[in-house]
Amino acid sequence: MLALRLARGSHPLVLLRRLCVVAAAAGTGFLLLSTVGHAAGHPAAADESLTRLLWCAAPLAATAQFAVSTARTDPAARPQRGMTAAGLGPLRLTLLATASTALTCLLGVLLALIVFFRLRGELGGSAGSPLGIDADLLGTGHPVPLVGALMLLTLVPLTAATATAVSLRPREEAGSPDAGGRLRTSPPSGLPWGIALAAAGLAIEAYTSPGTAAHDGLLPLPGRLLGSPPGVLAGWALSAFGLVLAGPGLVHLCGRMLCAGRPGALRLLSGRVLQEEAHRLGRPLGVLCAVGSAAYAAVKVYSTTPSHPFGPLTVIGTAVVLACVTASALTAAVESRSARAHITAALRRLGASGSVLRRAAALRVLSLVIVLAPLTWTVAEMAMLPLAH
Repeated sequence: MLALRLARGSHPLVLLRRLCVVAAAAGTGFLLLSTVGHAAGHPAAADESLTRLLWCAAPLAATAQFAVSTARTDPAARPQRGMTAAGLGPLRLTLLATASTALTCLLGVLLALIVFFRLRGELGGSAGSPLGIDADLLGTGHPVPLVGALMLLTLVPLTAATATAVSLRPREEAGSPDAGGRLRTSPPSGLPWGIALAAAGLAIEAYTSPGTAAHDGLLPLPGRLLGSPPGVLAGWALSAFGLVLAGPGLVHLCGRMLCAGRPGALRLLSGRVLQEEAHRLGRPLGVLCAVGSAAYAAVKVYSTTPSHPFGPLTVIGTAVVLACVTASALTAAVESRSARAHITAALRRLGASGSVLRRAAALRVLSLVIVLAPLTWTVAEMAMLPLAH
C-alpha cells in the first residue's frame, strides 16, 4: 500500500519511467505467452517451442536491467530526512523498491495477458492482429493451459524484483568520497578479463560455425544462427558478457585518456568525472555496446538472406531489448548527474559557468563515442564473419 501511495505522488518523469517499465514487461510477457500458444498449437514441435522460450531470455534480462535502473533513480528508494525516524531504514527502502518493481512488472504482464487472449479471439471479436502476427504463432484455436501461462508470466516480476533487491541491498560503500570531496579514481579490474572473454567468444564462434544450416523459429533468423550448434550461440553470449564486463574499465580508460599529458581545466574535469563514474556508467554502456554489436551483425546477416524477412515477434523482441538497454544507459547518466549534484554546485560557487559544464559533458560523450563505437563495430564485424554465407 505504501508503494502505491508513493507511486501516486511521484514526479511525472518518475511515473513516465515506470510506465516504460510496464511497457517493457508487457512486451516480454507477450513473447512468453506466444511460446505457450505455439506449444499448445504444435505439441509435436517441442524442440522448436523450447527454442522460442530460450530466445525470450534476452528481453527478460533487458527488462530486469531497465527495472533495476528505474528503481535506483526513484527518489522513494533513497534515504531521506525523516524516513529513518518513521521506520524506513535502508532495508525497508530496499523492500519498498522491490515491491514497487514487482507491482509495475505485474501490471505489464497482466496487460500482455489481456492483449494475448484478445488477439486469439477469446475476449470477444474475431481473432487477428493489426501487427501482422500470424494466428498460428499464438496457437489460435487450441486451448492454452492458463495455470502454466500464469506461472511463466511470473518470471517477469520475479526476475525484476530479485534483481532490484540484489542491486539495492544495503551495503558499505567502499571508496566513497571523503570529507574533503576527493573523487574516486581507482581503475576497475574487469577490463583485461572482459577483453579476454570477448576474444574467447569470437574464437569459439568461429571454431564451431557450421558450413550450411537451415532452420525457422521464434526469431526467423538466418539458418546460420538458429541452425548452428550451441557453440555459436555460446560464443555470442561469451563475447557479449566480455563487453559488459569490460564496460567500467573502458569508461575509466576514456577518463585517463582525457587526463593524459598536460590537460587543461576542461579536459581534467571531464576525465576525472569519467573515472569517478566508471563503475556506475560502465555496466549499462557495456550492455548497450553488446546489444548494438549483436543488432548490427544480425542486420548484416539478414541482408545476405532476403528470403528470411523479419517476423513480427522478432520486431517485438528487438524493440524491447534495444529500448530497455538504451533507456538503462540514459537512466544511469541521470543517476550519475544526480550523484554529482553537490560537486556541480561547488563548481558553480567557484565561478564555473554553465557553458563550461555543458562543454565538459559534451567532451565526455564525445570521448565515449570515439572509444566505444569502433570497438562495438569491430566486435560485430568479427562476430558476423563466421555467420556470413
